[in-house]
Amino acid sequence: MRWLCSLLGSVAAAAGAAGAAAQSSPAQQLQFDVAAIPATRDSFVFLLRGEPRGFAVWQYEIRSVEMGQNIVFTARSEFRPAEEERLRVVLNRLTGAPVASFHHIDLFAPGSDTVMVEHDLDVKRGDVEGRRRVGRRNGDVQIIPVSKPLPAGAVWSSYVLYAAAVTNLAPGDSLTVPVYKEFQDTVVTVSLVAGQPTAVQVPAGRFEVLPIKNEDFVVYVTRAAPRRVVKGETADRAFSFQLARIGRVVPSQP
Repeated sequence: MRWLCSLLGSVAAAAGAAGAAAQSSPAQQLQFDVAAIPATRDSFVFLLRGEPRGFAVWQYEIRSVEMGQNIVFTARSEFRPAEEERLRVVLNRLTGAPVASFHHIDLFAPGSDTVMVEHDLDVKRGDVEGRRRVGRRNGDVQIIPVSKPLPAGAVWSSYVLYAAAVTNLAPGDSLTVPVYKEFQDTVVTVSLVAGQPTAVQVPAGRFEVLPIKNEDFVVYVTRAAPRRVVKGETADRAFSFQLARIGRVVPSQP
């Protein structure tokens, strides 16, 4: 199970239905206040039907660059026994604009010929440029060049997960955003709906949160500083990830 990609893919798959529902109210654009993301390092536990099946570590760093500051988000996860993945995303801290995205996933499904997928992309002069790689069980690796205009306001697909805590969603809102799906080289419109404030208990403690959801998945985010994701779960609650530990930032490679 590609836990990041599969969950975000379900968001996109439900976008058509959610978008149609949102048309009954004035159209609003989903926005991400990236400057509100704090420098943090959070560890999560994966649960499948209540049983531990792996972990994820998310880290947000603030980096000074020549023209301002960037947010560098890195993630490492393991979902036993199906996959391991590494993700590194760079965002402009002032505008939230995508700067770069690297995502590598090793797959261990016995019946699948695909054992690795990866993308390594940069945004240059409004275009997404780079490559995707697909590894096969026989050792072959397919390299796919990428060069595609990025629509104004579009974000990386994983924004709707790791930046969920800093959206402009208020309880009851249904907002949309154009999303670039890095592994499919396509742009879709994603709609997310905010529920009513509630509280959740996770291994790291009890948190006051706002649920942000679509048909298939719910993410629970804090709305007071420091803003963070503390839990996510499928609609049937079979799978969830929960905040287990808050640690100190460990500087990543430049």
